[in-house]
Amino acid sequence: MRDARDVVDTEAAGGGDGPDGHPDEGASTGDALDRLNLYRYATADDPQIREQYIAIMRLFTETLLTDLSAAEVAEALAARSLPVPQADVEERCRSLEGWGNLVRSVRDARVATVAEFLHSRSRYQVSKLGGRVHRQVDELLRATTGVRDVAREMLGGMVGNLDRTLTMLTGPEPLDADALAAEVTAVFAAQRLFNESATDFYAYLNGVLARYDLVGEEYAGFKDLLLGYVDLITADVARHAPAVTTRLTALDPHLDTLLAALDALPTMTNADGTAGERLPGRTRADWDEFAAWYDGRAGRSGPQQLRTAAEQALGQLLTNAKRMLSASGTGVSRRNDLLKLAGWFAQADTDTAHRLYAAAYGAYPARHLVLGPEEVGPRAGATTSWWEAEPVEVPVSLRERGDRAARGRTSRVPDTAGDREELLAQARAEAEHAAAAAAELIAAGTLHGRRVHPAARDLVLDRLGDLFAAGQDADEPLEWTDTDLGFTLLATPSPGQPTRISAEDGDLIVDDLTLTITPLEDQQQRTGTETPR
Repeated sequence: MRDARDVVDTEAAGGGDGPDGHPDEGASTGDALDRLNLYRYATADDPQIREQYIAIMRLFTETLLTDLSAAEVAEALAARSLPVPQADVEERCRSLEGWGNLVRSVRDARVATVAEFLHSRSRYQVSKLGGRVHRQVDELLRATTGVRDVAREMLGGMVGNLDRTLTMLTGPEPLDADALAAEVTAVFAAQRLFNESATDFYAYLNGVLARYDLVGEEYAGFKDLLLGYVDLITADVARHAPAVTTRLTALDPHLDTLLAALDALPTMTNADGTAGERLPGRTRADWDEFAAWYDGRAGRSGPQQLRTAAEQALGQLLTNAKRMLSASGTGVSRRNDLLKLAGWFAQADTDTAHRLYAAAYGAYPARHLVLGPEEVGPRAGATTSWWEAEPVEVPVSLRERGDRAARGRTSRVPDTAGDREELLAQARAEAEHAAAAAAELIAAGTLHGRRVHPAARDLVLDRLGDLFAAGQDADEPLEWTDTDLGFTLLATPSPGQPTRISAEDGDLIVDDLTLTITPLEDQQQRTGTETPR
């Protein structure tokens, strides 16, 4: 007989993780797919057995290093009003062990008899991936199908974390690796939470917008949610995403120093000497993926995807509105009416149900089918028998579509080439006027006391509105970059000193601000990076 300390079962599903949490490159595809067996207990065909499995896994994951035998599990389940025979509990635990959710206990078994040794071998603990899977199952069971808040406040927090990270890497103070690790972990945790919550939110939007029965108060409430909340999310992303991109660009030259400092911290290794699963942000690949989400180097960026999703949601909302307002076609969904009718049927007796059916579906006995007042010279009266009356020709449109609208040949598609050329010419003219106004402002530089054309004055007004709409702190110098026209508007606080811009149709006075226009090239040389619009 082997000593109990030599009897150590390995985790069937937890021994193949690579440093990034994905299966090791050396593991075969079949071995990786075998991990899906970890979910088998949560998808058992019998609902009663499925409930028992989930309750057993919940016992093992409630506290750290829970060590239970089948008898103790059966006793704990009975205390929770879920009595299960001990033999069934033993069978469930062995199945969970075979799938990799549980492992045999590794406690030293100092026993006097073979029976006591076998009893000690019947104790179980949760495996690493088994615990992770059950946390996912519990999270799924607690989740609702309703809307979920988007963690948009994380975007501003990430900017602060990245600023502190840059200060640590470039400042004169000695590098504190623990504080640096805390900032890196906070950045990646915030990005993950924001990304997951935004994905859930837009998935909910897509599910609701796909419903054909979205009408009435439900449609009005959803419209307010979409127009208000989606606009709020889009504004936050537009305000913070460029700042995150700028910080990541500035951080890129210092990534080697950052990763070296994090590698110097104590870390875990597996029994075979390979690196353990590390937190996000400890490899260059993590940072490349993080940056790609904002700048789109691997395809469409995350902010662009959010804007596209918002545009699609608004487009579907307008489509639903047109459907509800349309007087032709199938019209509004009758789901609510049919549910009310079903309730009436459920409460009616037999005779009332027959009358209700006849009234609702027009199932009255009829002797003749006439087309109504539109028919010229009706051929049969109310007393004419079917045997004697001539058949009535029902138009195809009425027979197949339920309406009498006349349908004919499709009209010719108009040629829009001329209109398109005219619109392009107008767009070119507007672009030339805007470029001329921008050139005049760049030549002026400091705008106080300058006399410009009305178009240049209006351009300053537009960009000043964009600047204030960004929600920045008005106590510090503010700037807004127009990458299309190639200039930057700088607004410097100057209490008591206004900026006066004269034009032939009136003057513009901006109190307590000094406005300056600089070329975009000067801005890029000053900052060392391209300022996003």
